[in-house]
Amino acid sequence: MNQKSLPLSGEHSACPNFTDKHGQYTAFIRTHSLINGRAPAEHDMQRFFAVAPPSIHQMVLTLERSGLIRWQARIARSIELLVDHNCLPVMQSSQTVITSVRRY
Repeated sequence: MNQKSLPLSGEHSACPNFTDKHGQYTAFIRTHSLINGRAPAEHDMQRFFAVAPPSIHQMVLTLERSGLIRWQARIARSIELLVDHNCLPVMQSSQTVITSVRRY
């Protein structure tokens, strides 16, 4: 478990410590919310990270216990990010981009 100390966000509050994996999930939640105008469903995270549904659900519960998100069971797309966006890492793509453009 690789924990990072993240830089300060603003003058008075420090960013929470979280693992690289937690950082990627929170970054995905923010990015998905910005692009789509709504929080991701667990299925959206499952598709992006290519993991089984129980793994995603356990990650959501872990992020909630860690105080990184707020989530309500049985309410669709209820994930709310509680971390300042300045504390989030850059999201790493978990998918290879395939293009049909030839290189010369």
